[in-house]
Amino acid sequence: MLNILFMGTPDFAKESLEAIYNAGHNIIGVVTNIDKPKGRGMKMIYSPVKEFALEKNLEIYQPEKVKNNEEFINKIKELNPDVICVVAYGKILPQEILDIPKLGSINVHGSLLPKYRGAAPIQWAVLNGDKETGVTTMYMGAGMDTGDMILKEKVSIGDDETTGELWERLSKIGAELLVKTLKQVEDGTAKREKQGDDFTMAPMLNKEMAKIDWENQTTAQIKNLIRGLNPIMGAYSTLEDKKIKFWKARSVTDDEIFQMSPELINYKDRYFELFPGTILFCDDKIGLYIKTIDGALEILELQGENAKKMSARDFLRGNKLYAASVFE
Repeated sequence: MLNILFMGTPDFAKESLEAIYNAGHNIIGVVTNIDKPKGRGMKMIYSPVKEFALEKNLEIYQPEKVKNNEEFINKIKELNPDVICVVAYGKILPQEILDIPKLGSINVHGSLLPKYRGAAPIQWAVLNGDKETGVTTMYMGAGMDTGDMILKEKVSIGDDETTGELWERLSKIGAELLVKTLKQVEDGTAKREKQGDDFTMAPMLNKEMAKIDWENQTTAQIKNLIRGLNPIMGAYSTLEDKKIKFWKARSVTDDEIFQMSPELINYKDRYFELFPGTILFCDDKIGLYIKTIDGALEILELQGENAKKMSARDFLRGNKLYAASVFE
């Protein structure tokens, strides 16, 4: 049994905290980000990690900053952890903290390092249309996700899998991998593997990237944008100055469109000259189909301004769209 100081914030981290708690380790403290107001009432919301820590009566620490915070650093030294486990904490830890535990500081990272170092590895794997990803446990170093690797587990990414769905899967895999890693650390059998210099970065996402570029993005790229930003912010486009968010979509070939409407074959030249972003079909029985530069997308789930997410067909029952209209 190890004396562990755990540092994490979202649900991804909560899975790991719960796993090492159930494995019988002694959680001597839980560090998580400060509570934040949320919603129209601006109610203070606890992180999933804090919720679990409260449920289990674990000691909780919520420093506003960790760098140059002598009081907090001294507290960690006083706790004298065997290991610090860090999972999606949200702050960069100074070397002074990483060096405190006698058996090292260990991180659970949602990618197959050295691919996707940085803040958003799961999101970028989906945004880039990767076919596989995974989880890596590693000893933490001073650089951004540059430490020696311990264990890895690889998984396939579904063609239609969203960031939210992959996030949930990897959180459970990461939790199991952390338990295995801690056993090896405790037994003295944990290996260290250098990462090397062939790495890619996964920076934080920004709102600007959420706008669909119909004129330059392929069907696959737009679909990956939609599922990659689900449920974080949603990819969007505007129609008649109204923002519409897209949450789920299906790739459709030109041949499928011609099969749906055989008369279009007689107007092939005109069809291929349509602006990308043009609505091809918008019927609550057929669905919503939009032209792209190399095919089309069937929109399966969307959200109008100041409205809830809903299926495209439900949306079309209450909102009038017109074929040949063009999303900007």
